[in-house]
Amino acid sequence: MSKSMNLGRAFASVIVASQWLQAPLYFGLIVAQGVYVWQFCVELYHLVCGLGGFKAQEIMLMVLGLIDVVMISNLLIMVIIGGYHTFVAKIHFSEQNPPDWLDHVNASTMKVKLSMALIGISSIHLLKSFIEIEKLNKGDVYIQMGIHFLFIISAIGLAYVAKMTETAVAESRPGRKPTEHPPQE
Repeated sequence: MSKSMNLGRAFASVIVASQWLQAPLYFGLIVAQGVYVWQFCVELYHLVCGLGGFKAQEIMLMVLGLIDVVMISNLLIMVIIGGYHTFVAKIHFSEQNPPDWLDHVNASTMKVKLSMALIGISSIHLLKSFIEIEKLNKGDVYIQMGIHFLFIISAIGLAYVAKMTETAVAESRPGRKPTEHPPQE
């Protein structure tokens, strides 16, 4: 009996330790973050060096490119910090201030935040397409619009499921009446 209990505990320990297999993945995303910083610097250099020779529309497109890089970088930060904190190990901030959103992050809220970031990135790409619409195939623009619409519908669905889950968890807390509304944060 005790041998099977020890085997069960050992197996459970291996399962819990397997969360550390994700750590190299987050390190890889940190490397990708560095690539985006490099890309941002290159694009900013081109913008500043060619300042006198660009038309307003070209400057707008270059600035949208910079915003796109920043938004993808923000997405990476959310995945790196939030994912590591949620799925690998809690991050203990000694002297640094943790991001405000990290206090209430879980797998469900991360999905909603990520979907909102994807909508923002998609919006930037769609805006670029609208600015250069005369150079593009209209069918491609319609496809981009359809994809953007699907991102929006997906985000609404994820937010709805997250809200329903949050409400169900709040209602299942002991000492709370099922009809009582959860306290607002």
